Amino acid sequence: MKTRSVVLAGATGLVGREMLTRLLADASIGVVHALVRRQLDLQHPKLTEHLVRFAALPQFPAVDEAYLALGTTIKAAGSQAAFRAVDFDANLAVARAAQDAGARRVGLVSAMGANAHSNIFYNRVKGEVEEAIKALNFEALVIARPSLLTGDREALGQPPRAGEKLAAVGGGLLRLFIPADYRPISAANVAHALLNRVPTARGIEVLLSGAMQS
Repeated sequence: MKTRSVVLAGATGLVGREMLTRLLADASIGVVHALVRRQLDLQHPKLTEHLVRFAALPQFPAVDEAYLALGTTIKAAGSQAAFRAVDFDANLAVARAAQDAGARRVGLVSAMGANAHSNIFYNRVKGEVEEAIKALNFEALVIARPSLLTGDREALGQPPRAGEKLAAVGGGLLRLFIPADYRPISAANVAHALLNRVPTARGIEVLLSGAMQS
């Protein structure tokens, strides 16, 4: 059986780490090229780490698919420009490099509310990167738009986000009254949805948060 080769950007984040775990356990995957800025606390026969600067990426080895899970917050980044450098510039740079390496399929972690014409900076940047990657004309592009993510950030060495904790509690108490697309969603569900769709998708598909709920 021919195995697939994939590149993953964002393996240290909530969704990215879930994707990495699932990709390494997938018998159809031969190698996972993880692009990281700091070394992972993980070793696996299928895993090849690449310490990179996303502003100056090296040429990738041949890959079949790319998964883009890079993301931050304006608070963590320190400025709107620094936020855009991650959520727009870095994701687009990886998409272009993956395409040059032969990737025909891409999975992108975006966000509910993504809209290139939004007056909200966060939503606008998310929408702009979606549009930029669409313009690369991959055989398949699957865009996941999760609502507020839940997961154990502290286990990944990340500070907890108060908004996500409050949303998780509120979502549990008021779940029936919150539209499905705006309920908190686990990072594991988002990872599962993307990895399930990308290998067989055609054209552009958008997975809204409600559709990714378990």
